[in-house]
Amino acid sequence: QVQLVESGGGLVQAGGSLRLSCSASVRVFGILHMAWHRQGPGNQRELVGRITNGGVRNYSDSVKGRFTISRDDRKKMVYLQMNNLKPEDTAVYYCQASDRFGGNYWGQGTQVTVSS
Repeated sequence: QVQLVESGGGLVQAGGSLRLSCSASVRVFGILHMAWHRQGPGNQRELVGRITNGGVRNYSDSVKGRFTISRDDRKKMVYLQMNNLKPEDTAVYYCQASDRFGGNYWGQGTQVTVSS
């Protein structure tokens, strides 16, 4: 079982930055693939980016070049550094973990609001 807790959301002006954190309660973190998703008002949940257990990253086109995912396996943490934020980045951001057995786990989400 994996429990995920996000933090770091808040209100920021357009052009600003935020760093989201996701803490995992799990026996072995390093085997997990991790991802960030978001769900804006009236929108479906969408993938922001992911980082594999080997450190390979990929991002959605909408955030590429502005957002960076990283992980610290010793601390059992994953991060989302968000720069040059835009009002359309306003959403609840979710941390997600997947394991090799098909398990899929989600955090409760953290709100990010970008004002224009």
